Amino acid sequence: CVHAVSPAAERLRYILGEDDDMPTPTLFTEMDTLQHDGDEMEWKESARWVKFEEKVEEGGERWSKPHVSTLTLHSLFELRTCIQTGSVLLDLEGYSLPQIVDDIVDRQVADGLIGPELREKVSFVLLRKHRHQHKKPIHLSLADMGKSNNSPTNPSQSRSMNDISDKPSTDQMKNKFMKKIPRDAEASNVLIGEVDFLDKPFVAFVRLAQATTLGGLTEVPVPTRFLFVLLGPHGKGKSYNEIGRAIATLMVDDLFSDVAYKARDRDDLVAGIDEFLDEVIVLPPGEWDPKIRIEPPKKVPSADMRKSVLNLNELGQVNGTAGGPGGGEDEEMPTPHELGEELQFTGRFCGGLWLDIKRKVPWILSDFSQGFHIQSISAVLFIYLGCITNAITFGGLLGDATDNYQGVMESFLGTALAGTVFCLLGGQPLIILSSTGPILIFEKLLYESNTIDYMELRLWIGLHSCLQCLILVATDASYIIKYITRFTEEGFSSLISFIFISDAIKKMVGSFKYYPINRVFKPDYVTTYRCDCIAPDQAAAMAFNVSVPLADDNMTDLYNLTGLDWSQLSKKECVKYGGALLGNACKYVPDLALISFILFFGTYSMTVSLKKFKTSRYFPTKCRSLVGDFSIIISILVFCGIDYLLGLDTPKLHVPTEVKPTRPDRGWVVMPFGKNPWWVYVASGVPALLVTILIFMDQQISAVIVNRKENKLKKGCGYHLDLFWVGILMAVCSFLGLPWYVAATVISIAHIDSLKMESESSAPGEQPQFLGVREQRLTGILVFVLTGVSIFLAPVLQYIPMPVLYGVFLYMGVASLAGIQFWERIKLYLMPAKHQPDFSFLRHVPLRRVHLFTLVQIICLAVLWTLKSTVAAIIFPVMILGLMVVRKMMDLMFSQHDLAWLDDILPEKDKKKEKDGKKKKDNKRTKAADPLPPPVKIPMDTIGLPSAPDPPSPPSLTVSSPPSLTHLAPRL
Repeated sequence: CVHAVSPAAERLRYILGEDDDMPTPTLFTEMDTLQHDGDEMEWKESARWVKFEEKVEEGGERWSKPHVSTLTLHSLFELRTCIQTGSVLLDLEGYSLPQIVDDIVDRQVADGLIGPELREKVSFVLLRKHRHQHKKPIHLSLADMGKSNNSPTNPSQSRSMNDISDKPSTDQMKNKFMKKIPRDAEASNVLIGEVDFLDKPFVAFVRLAQATTLGGLTEVPVPTRFLFVLLGPHGKGKSYNEIGRAIATLMVDDLFSDVAYKARDRDDLVAGIDEFLDEVIVLPPGEWDPKIRIEPPKKVPSADMRKSVLNLNELGQVNGTAGGPGGGEDEEMPTPHELGEELQFTGRFCGGLWLDIKRKVPWILSDFSQGFHIQSISAVLFIYLGCITNAITFGGLLGDATDNYQGVMESFLGTALAGTVFCLLGGQPLIILSSTGPILIFEKLLYESNTIDYMELRLWIGLHSCLQCLILVATDASYIIKYITRFTEEGFSSLISFIFISDAIKKMVGSFKYYPINRVFKPDYVTTYRCDCIAPDQAAAMAFNVSVPLADDNMTDLYNLTGLDWSQLSKKECVKYGGALLGNACKYVPDLALISFILFFGTYSMTVSLKKFKTSRYFPTKCRSLVGDFSIIISILVFCGIDYLLGLDTPKLHVPTEVKPTRPDRGWVVMPFGKNPWWVYVASGVPALLVTILIFMDQQISAVIVNRKENKLKKGCGYHLDLFWVGILMAVCSFLGLPWYVAATVISIAHIDSLKMESESSAPGEQPQFLGVREQRLTGILVFVLTGVSIFLAPVLQYIPMPVLYGVFLYMGVASLAGIQFWERIKLYLMPAKHQPDFSFLRHVPLRRVHLFTLVQIICLAVLWTLKSTVAAIIFPVMILGLMVVRKMMDLMFSQHDLAWLDDILPEKDKKKEKDGKKKKDNKRTKAADPLPPPVKIPMDTIGLPSAPDPPSPPSLTVSSPPSLTHLAPRL
């Protein structure tokens, strides 16, 4: 059934439905209470709100931690009564506090709420000076206490006694709290006090026509837009304070603040309070201690849902021509699978490529200007270290696999060339290019075909693959990427992350093989340990010199060897000259494996800790932010320093020092003809097809992961443009004999993470809002330029221990797993149901179905891992396509509802779902066309409240307001 719209919502629908492009300013609310000290009075700041409540602690000159305001239901009803019975002045022309006070008092007198004889007394109280939390109290010393009785008490002197000026004070301008308040914010001031000359409450709600700076009224130099004044007789202070907290909480509520800005009369304000009461949640008094302060939630629910209920476009016209989301069923739905217009099939030759270029041209200048930020320095250094480590690792493996036809030098130059060109001209410059494992295996298998010249064959494969990539670009083939759902993305990115983690751990385990722990060493027997170098006999010396001549004259060498003092030679020299090592200490190796493990795990742990330090409670926000941004660099420097101070011979980073090919018998340019039969030039198109599939899948899946909507990228992406440049670079690198490059998923994700932006000014207690990523080309270009010139930085880079870089690799692999739903679902296997997090998919999908879906992903990941670890890794790209087939088959195992929450709906299913949705919506509209049932009215006599006639409603509406609660006024 369709729920009836409440009268309050019906009224607010028209208030908030008016076209107004100007957003409502953020409100800073300050509540001041009247303090008495003998005959002297002043307003003392007692609480403040930006989004959450902060109160001045009793007996302490400090603010409380921000917390969620907990209000009594009674205070909200009393506030409603105050608005109904008090003075409401909307769009008051006021430019100073005395003028505003005069207008308020005049209205109260005109309405007969106070007598004319109280005019001066009320004005005297309202114009007392305001002391904020950062100011000192009235009495600074015992001597000052004696002066209080000499203060004038004549109300006629009230105009001269107050210290409220029209200009902000120096204290206000220096207040650091301004950093927590958004720009263009306005203030709402709540004044609560007890006086002895009133016998009933004095209530006024004021909205100024223009926000005005009222000097010292507010603790920060923010112009005031709203004032709420509540003065009453003594004895009801706690009740007044709760009403003040209620109006202050309402003023920072997103929906009520909109109502306060657009209200036309007091009835609109009352309707705003009623809507708030409709949404308020009541806690049983016996099950909750109101003294407990509720911590602000990590994620604050958006007010858009509440506002959408009041939107005319959402709910339709009053006559019921459109349905709305007010149905009885659960309308919460998962985010649909959207990849944007970049993957629309144009049907034109190079249509997608042309659109990518048009999409990127307007951002050319900002692509460079936005890179000039201190955060970019950290990102450049972090990604640079990851890239050179990757280049050295893959370069060394390529050298072993291809007999040094491609080695570390080629890896460095290729990384610099391909990366710089791609970041300068590519469609998504945040993507980092690198060599990958499947490419390495392909190169190894290719080299093992010994009857054909490797470099020439590789050149033609690269040219064919380049041509095939260009054909894919021209035909908009990247369109099929829209069939890659979260299932495939998570499987691919998880595999790459696990590869990084396992490789880092394997490297560390390998160090225990090369530098074994000396288990038999006993400190008490250190005096018996020795190792001597024994000279070889004459025949052995002759044999040694014949086999390894040290100079032209063997007899001279023999004489030199026999004349050596072998006991003074080092271990390396002894072995070099053919001596023999004798003794139980000769095989001793310092525990380099242990210190390497400390460097490895210490780098990882410190990086993780410093990243979390950004959200800790220690030190100022800027300091924490700076430490978080530079966490990886700080960790590397710290453990490089520890290694340098220890002085142990840990394995270090080795960088080539000369620009020349690794293999002396090859040049920098590969000739296309002359070494292989003619048919090789044609037949190489077959293995090139496999390379193209590998390049296409690696590149585009990585691009989809980088461009996912969670990263809030604003400049669009360019799948076709990316593939175009990857294909061109394939041909260039093939001619130069350099490795092939494609998008590196883990390093690209790390690049994204290092450039994430958060809101600078967030309300106290509110988590900084993720704003997006610093989209620019500068960091990527600098990373690859530095990679190219690393040859000249070898004297510095040689001090970096390899275990430290392995720790960086481990961090990159673990960090890229964060936020992957697949990983969160794996952890559910180890949790009892009652301790599982409140994930949205667990609310809508049975747990056994969630586990089944996760199990399918685990099996697919295990198959991919097995293939990756064998020679069959060459068909790895085909298996990625296999993931898409598995996902298609899962439509037979799971309902579309379950898949919508656990994964994404495939495009053709989206269309079907859209049709079903339209039918459903038409049914709702038919039901909504029926006249709405009258709103349910609770008999107020059941709770001891006499019912009152409904206030008049606007002529175009039939609005039945909630009953009046004016009987509560005497209780104030």
